[in-house]
Amino acid sequence: MKRNGYILISMMMLFVSIMSSCKKDFIELNTDPNGTPNALPQQLLAPALVNTLGTNMLRARNFNNELMQVTVDAGDSEGRVFRYDIKRTWADVTWNAWYTQLTNFKDIYTIASKEVTYNKTYMGISLICQAWLYSLLTDTYGDVPYFDSNKGKDGIFTPKFDKQKDIYLDIFKNLEAADTLLNASANVVAGSDPVFNGNALKWRKFGNSLYLRLLLRVSGKADVSADVIAKIKQIVDTNPDAYPIMGSNDDSAVLRWTGSGSLTSPFIGGVREQDWRQPGVCEFFVNNLAKWADPRLVNNRWSISSYQGGIQGIPSGYAPGENVGIKSYFLSTTSTTTLMNDPLMGNIMNYSELQFILAEAAAKGWIAGDAATYYKNGVQAGITFWIPTYAVPIDTYLTGADITWDNAAPLDEKMEMIHVQKYYSMFYTDFEQWFEYRRTGHPVLPKGNGLRNNGIMPARLQYPVYVQSANPDSYKAAVAAQGADEISTQVWWQKQ
Repeated sequence: MKRNGYILISMMMLFVSIMSSCKKDFIELNTDPNGTPNALPQQLLAPALVNTLGTNMLRARNFNNELMQVTVDAGDSEGRVFRYDIKRTWADVTWNAWYTQLTNFKDIYTIASKEVTYNKTYMGISLICQAWLYSLLTDTYGDVPYFDSNKGKDGIFTPKFDKQKDIYLDIFKNLEAADTLLNASANVVAGSDPVFNGNALKWRKFGNSLYLRLLLRVSGKADVSADVIAKIKQIVDTNPDAYPIMGSNDDSAVLRWTGSGSLTSPFIGGVREQDWRQPGVCEFFVNNLAKWADPRLVNNRWSISSYQGGIQGIPSGYAPGENVGIKSYFLSTTSTTTLMNDPLMGNIMNYSELQFILAEAAAKGWIAGDAATYYKNGVQAGITFWIPTYAVPIDTYLTGADITWDNAAPLDEKMEMIHVQKYYSMFYTDFEQWFEYRRTGHPVLPKGNGLRNNGIMPARLQYPVYVQSANPDSYKAAVAAQGADEISTQVWWQKQ
């Protein structure tokens, strides 16, 4: 009897220890893990951007690319993302990293808004970066802590989860505020900003281009669509001078990896060379490029290995036991060229993506521009982003590839044309390919026999398991409002 009592006491002590650890982890995420109240904005910006891009690139590689048929991590074991077999632990990394960096971006705004260190440019940059990270969080998980998040300093350790609609509407307010702050604002220290070298106007253009990305994402929701479409038209047609957007590839938001110090690609040291070569390139990704004789493939700009004299992909979604082996794959640093240290892999948003956003808006009649022109600009910019010297006239390329714009085509066909090209513009851009597929169903992806989740693309990631114990009341309220904490539960902007 006494022995049973000791066992019971030991189990209780273990439970308390685990719960304390979970709560400690959650509290640390809602306080200030990296920043310091004595730091200046120019000290916080670069590390926050570098750490965010590091997370985005690593997760793009092993999550987005697997879902969106860029690569296939071939094998028959459990937990293969390309089969929509997603473990709950996949949720933790992006949740933890994005909330951690939000603390730093918010500190930038707080410090830059004080009288002694007042700086409108850093305030505007902070609001843009917050909008970017919060959009990643809510598009990945759905309802998430927003208004009360990252307020551990204020004693808020169990923030409530806010509805995605409310999050989006506030993101839009912050992007409006950022545009105002950055209007005619002075440049900041170039060395503090590895994306635009302190150029305030380029940050403003990125903020408004991001605004268009996010407006388009929620444009299918009846309760906001009229206002959203009106805002898109205002930015593009009615008052473009008040909302400058990217005008060329030179305006693209890219953290260029120089290979020096903290600007070393997260793939160097973050991924073993043999692991980099492990996922095979997917048939869908390669076959389109081959069919078009796309120079990014012909010139092997993306550093893909050959297989039996050519570049060959493998099918995605195949069932265990079908014995699919890797053929072509992305080359590592043992080769002459590799994406592992490529400066352009730190893409946040580029001009080509913006042109396809405008092409869709024009195709739907929301803006006055010509959809065909935006489409051609998007294709050309997508190629010259990676190959600046490419000089073949775009009409020649499109005709040869048999992908010329057809104004008479039904809207769904136009959407496929736009989004199959946009898919390549968003290559290695966090989870954007996945987000846009969930919104539009384009590009149309082949479906293998081995897909889980009833063959339906996962609609979200589940919340981290520790959140259920560290913030149980808010977690339960979120699940009650949004739906079951499963990958099949659609987020607000997906629901009809």
